Amino acid sequence: MVTETVTMMDPAGLKAIGAALAVGLTGFASAYAEKEIGTAAIGAMAENESLFGKGLILTVIPETIVIFGLVVALLML
Repeated sequence: MVTETVTMMDPAGLKAIGAALAVGLTGFASAYAEKEIGTAAIGAMAENESLFGKGLILTVIPETIVIFGLVVALLML
């Protein structure tokens, strides 16, 4: 005789997992993008110091990905 055990997951727990994934995955994506852009920006600034402003702005742009992830997480909860 085969018995099936059906367990129900709490919807609040699923929301928490989704919110954690939204913040965590966007954090990893932002860190990876910032590493690549920051490396290129520092290389460009080493060649030409007048590119500091542009390099700084381009380095900050990936931070918006985390903010979007945080907003999505807050909307989910």
